Amino acid sequence: MNIVRVLKFIKDWTLPLAMIVGAITYPVSGQLAVLTPYLIFSMLLLTFCKLSPREMRFHPAHAKLLAVQIGGALLVYALCYRIDPIIAQGAMICVLAPTATSAAVITGMLGGSIAFLTSYLLFCNIAVALIVPVLFPLLGLYNNMDFFDSVLYICSQVGPILLLPLVAAWFIRYATPRLHAKILTIHQLSFYLWAVALIIVTGRTVKFLVEQENPDYFVEIGCTIISLLICCGQFLIGRRIGRKYGDPVSSGQGLGQKNTILAIWMAQVYLNPISSVAPAAYVLWQNIINSWQLWKKRKKGINT
Repeated sequence: MNIVRVLKFIKDWTLPLAMIVGAITYPVSGQLAVLTPYLIFSMLLLTFCKLSPREMRFHPAHAKLLAVQIGGALLVYALCYRIDPIIAQGAMICVLAPTATSAAVITGMLGGSIAFLTSYLLFCNIAVALIVPVLFPLLGLYNNMDFFDSVLYICSQVGPILLLPLVAAWFIRYATPRLHAKILTIHQLSFYLWAVALIIVTGRTVKFLVEQENPDYFVEIGCTIISLLICCGQFLIGRRIGRKYGDPVSSGQGLGQKNTILAIWMAQVYLNPISSVAPAAYVLWQNIINSWQLWKKRKKGINT
């Protein structure tokens, strides 16, 4: 019985435990960043294996959410650039990051449409894979090579991580049905891969912050605050868009709940590494909001 309680405690508190472990073990976990792309690929593969091409439907709300995600990323970058370029990078990546693979689970628990959310998960991953390789060099955020070389390089790095899992998942679905069925039985593995990835990206962020020679606390605190404002804003805007179509939950989660592992990785690899503080803080903010929404949902169910 004690073991069951311990396992339940670990699962319920995986987020803070993973971040604590990553922070404490940063000299080691910070060195494992090379594994992050493979973990992201694996998580997306497990998620996309659950998606059937026949179930994918483009909804009018998807277009509005994508417009906010892309246009909003450019807007917050332009506004925050006047404060500090690094804060601007952190703000942009918090908006531009695609929807989290776990968003469908939270959406279902809150009574939203899982089909709507999973479709948007697919569309926004494709959009980010196509936009990031052009957007970063265009804004001069990856200027150690010329524009076209940087576009091709980032495309070769980001594209496979976001698009190949989709191609591989649908190939497995139709070419090897037995393997596909087997993968469906272990889809919960993505939860544990996510925990490992969170340990690594937290470790790398802490390692960078600890080892920086001239820490800029203004920038780091600014990234933390702006990520809070953006997180709340995206959930509210998403719910407002969804309310027009009778489903505020799905749109709110689609726009607000981000793949922060991917966001932190992109910030650390392609932007100023300090900007990764923003998506790292976003992890905390979005999970506080999700916890509050789930508590409110349970309380409403008890009262009714």
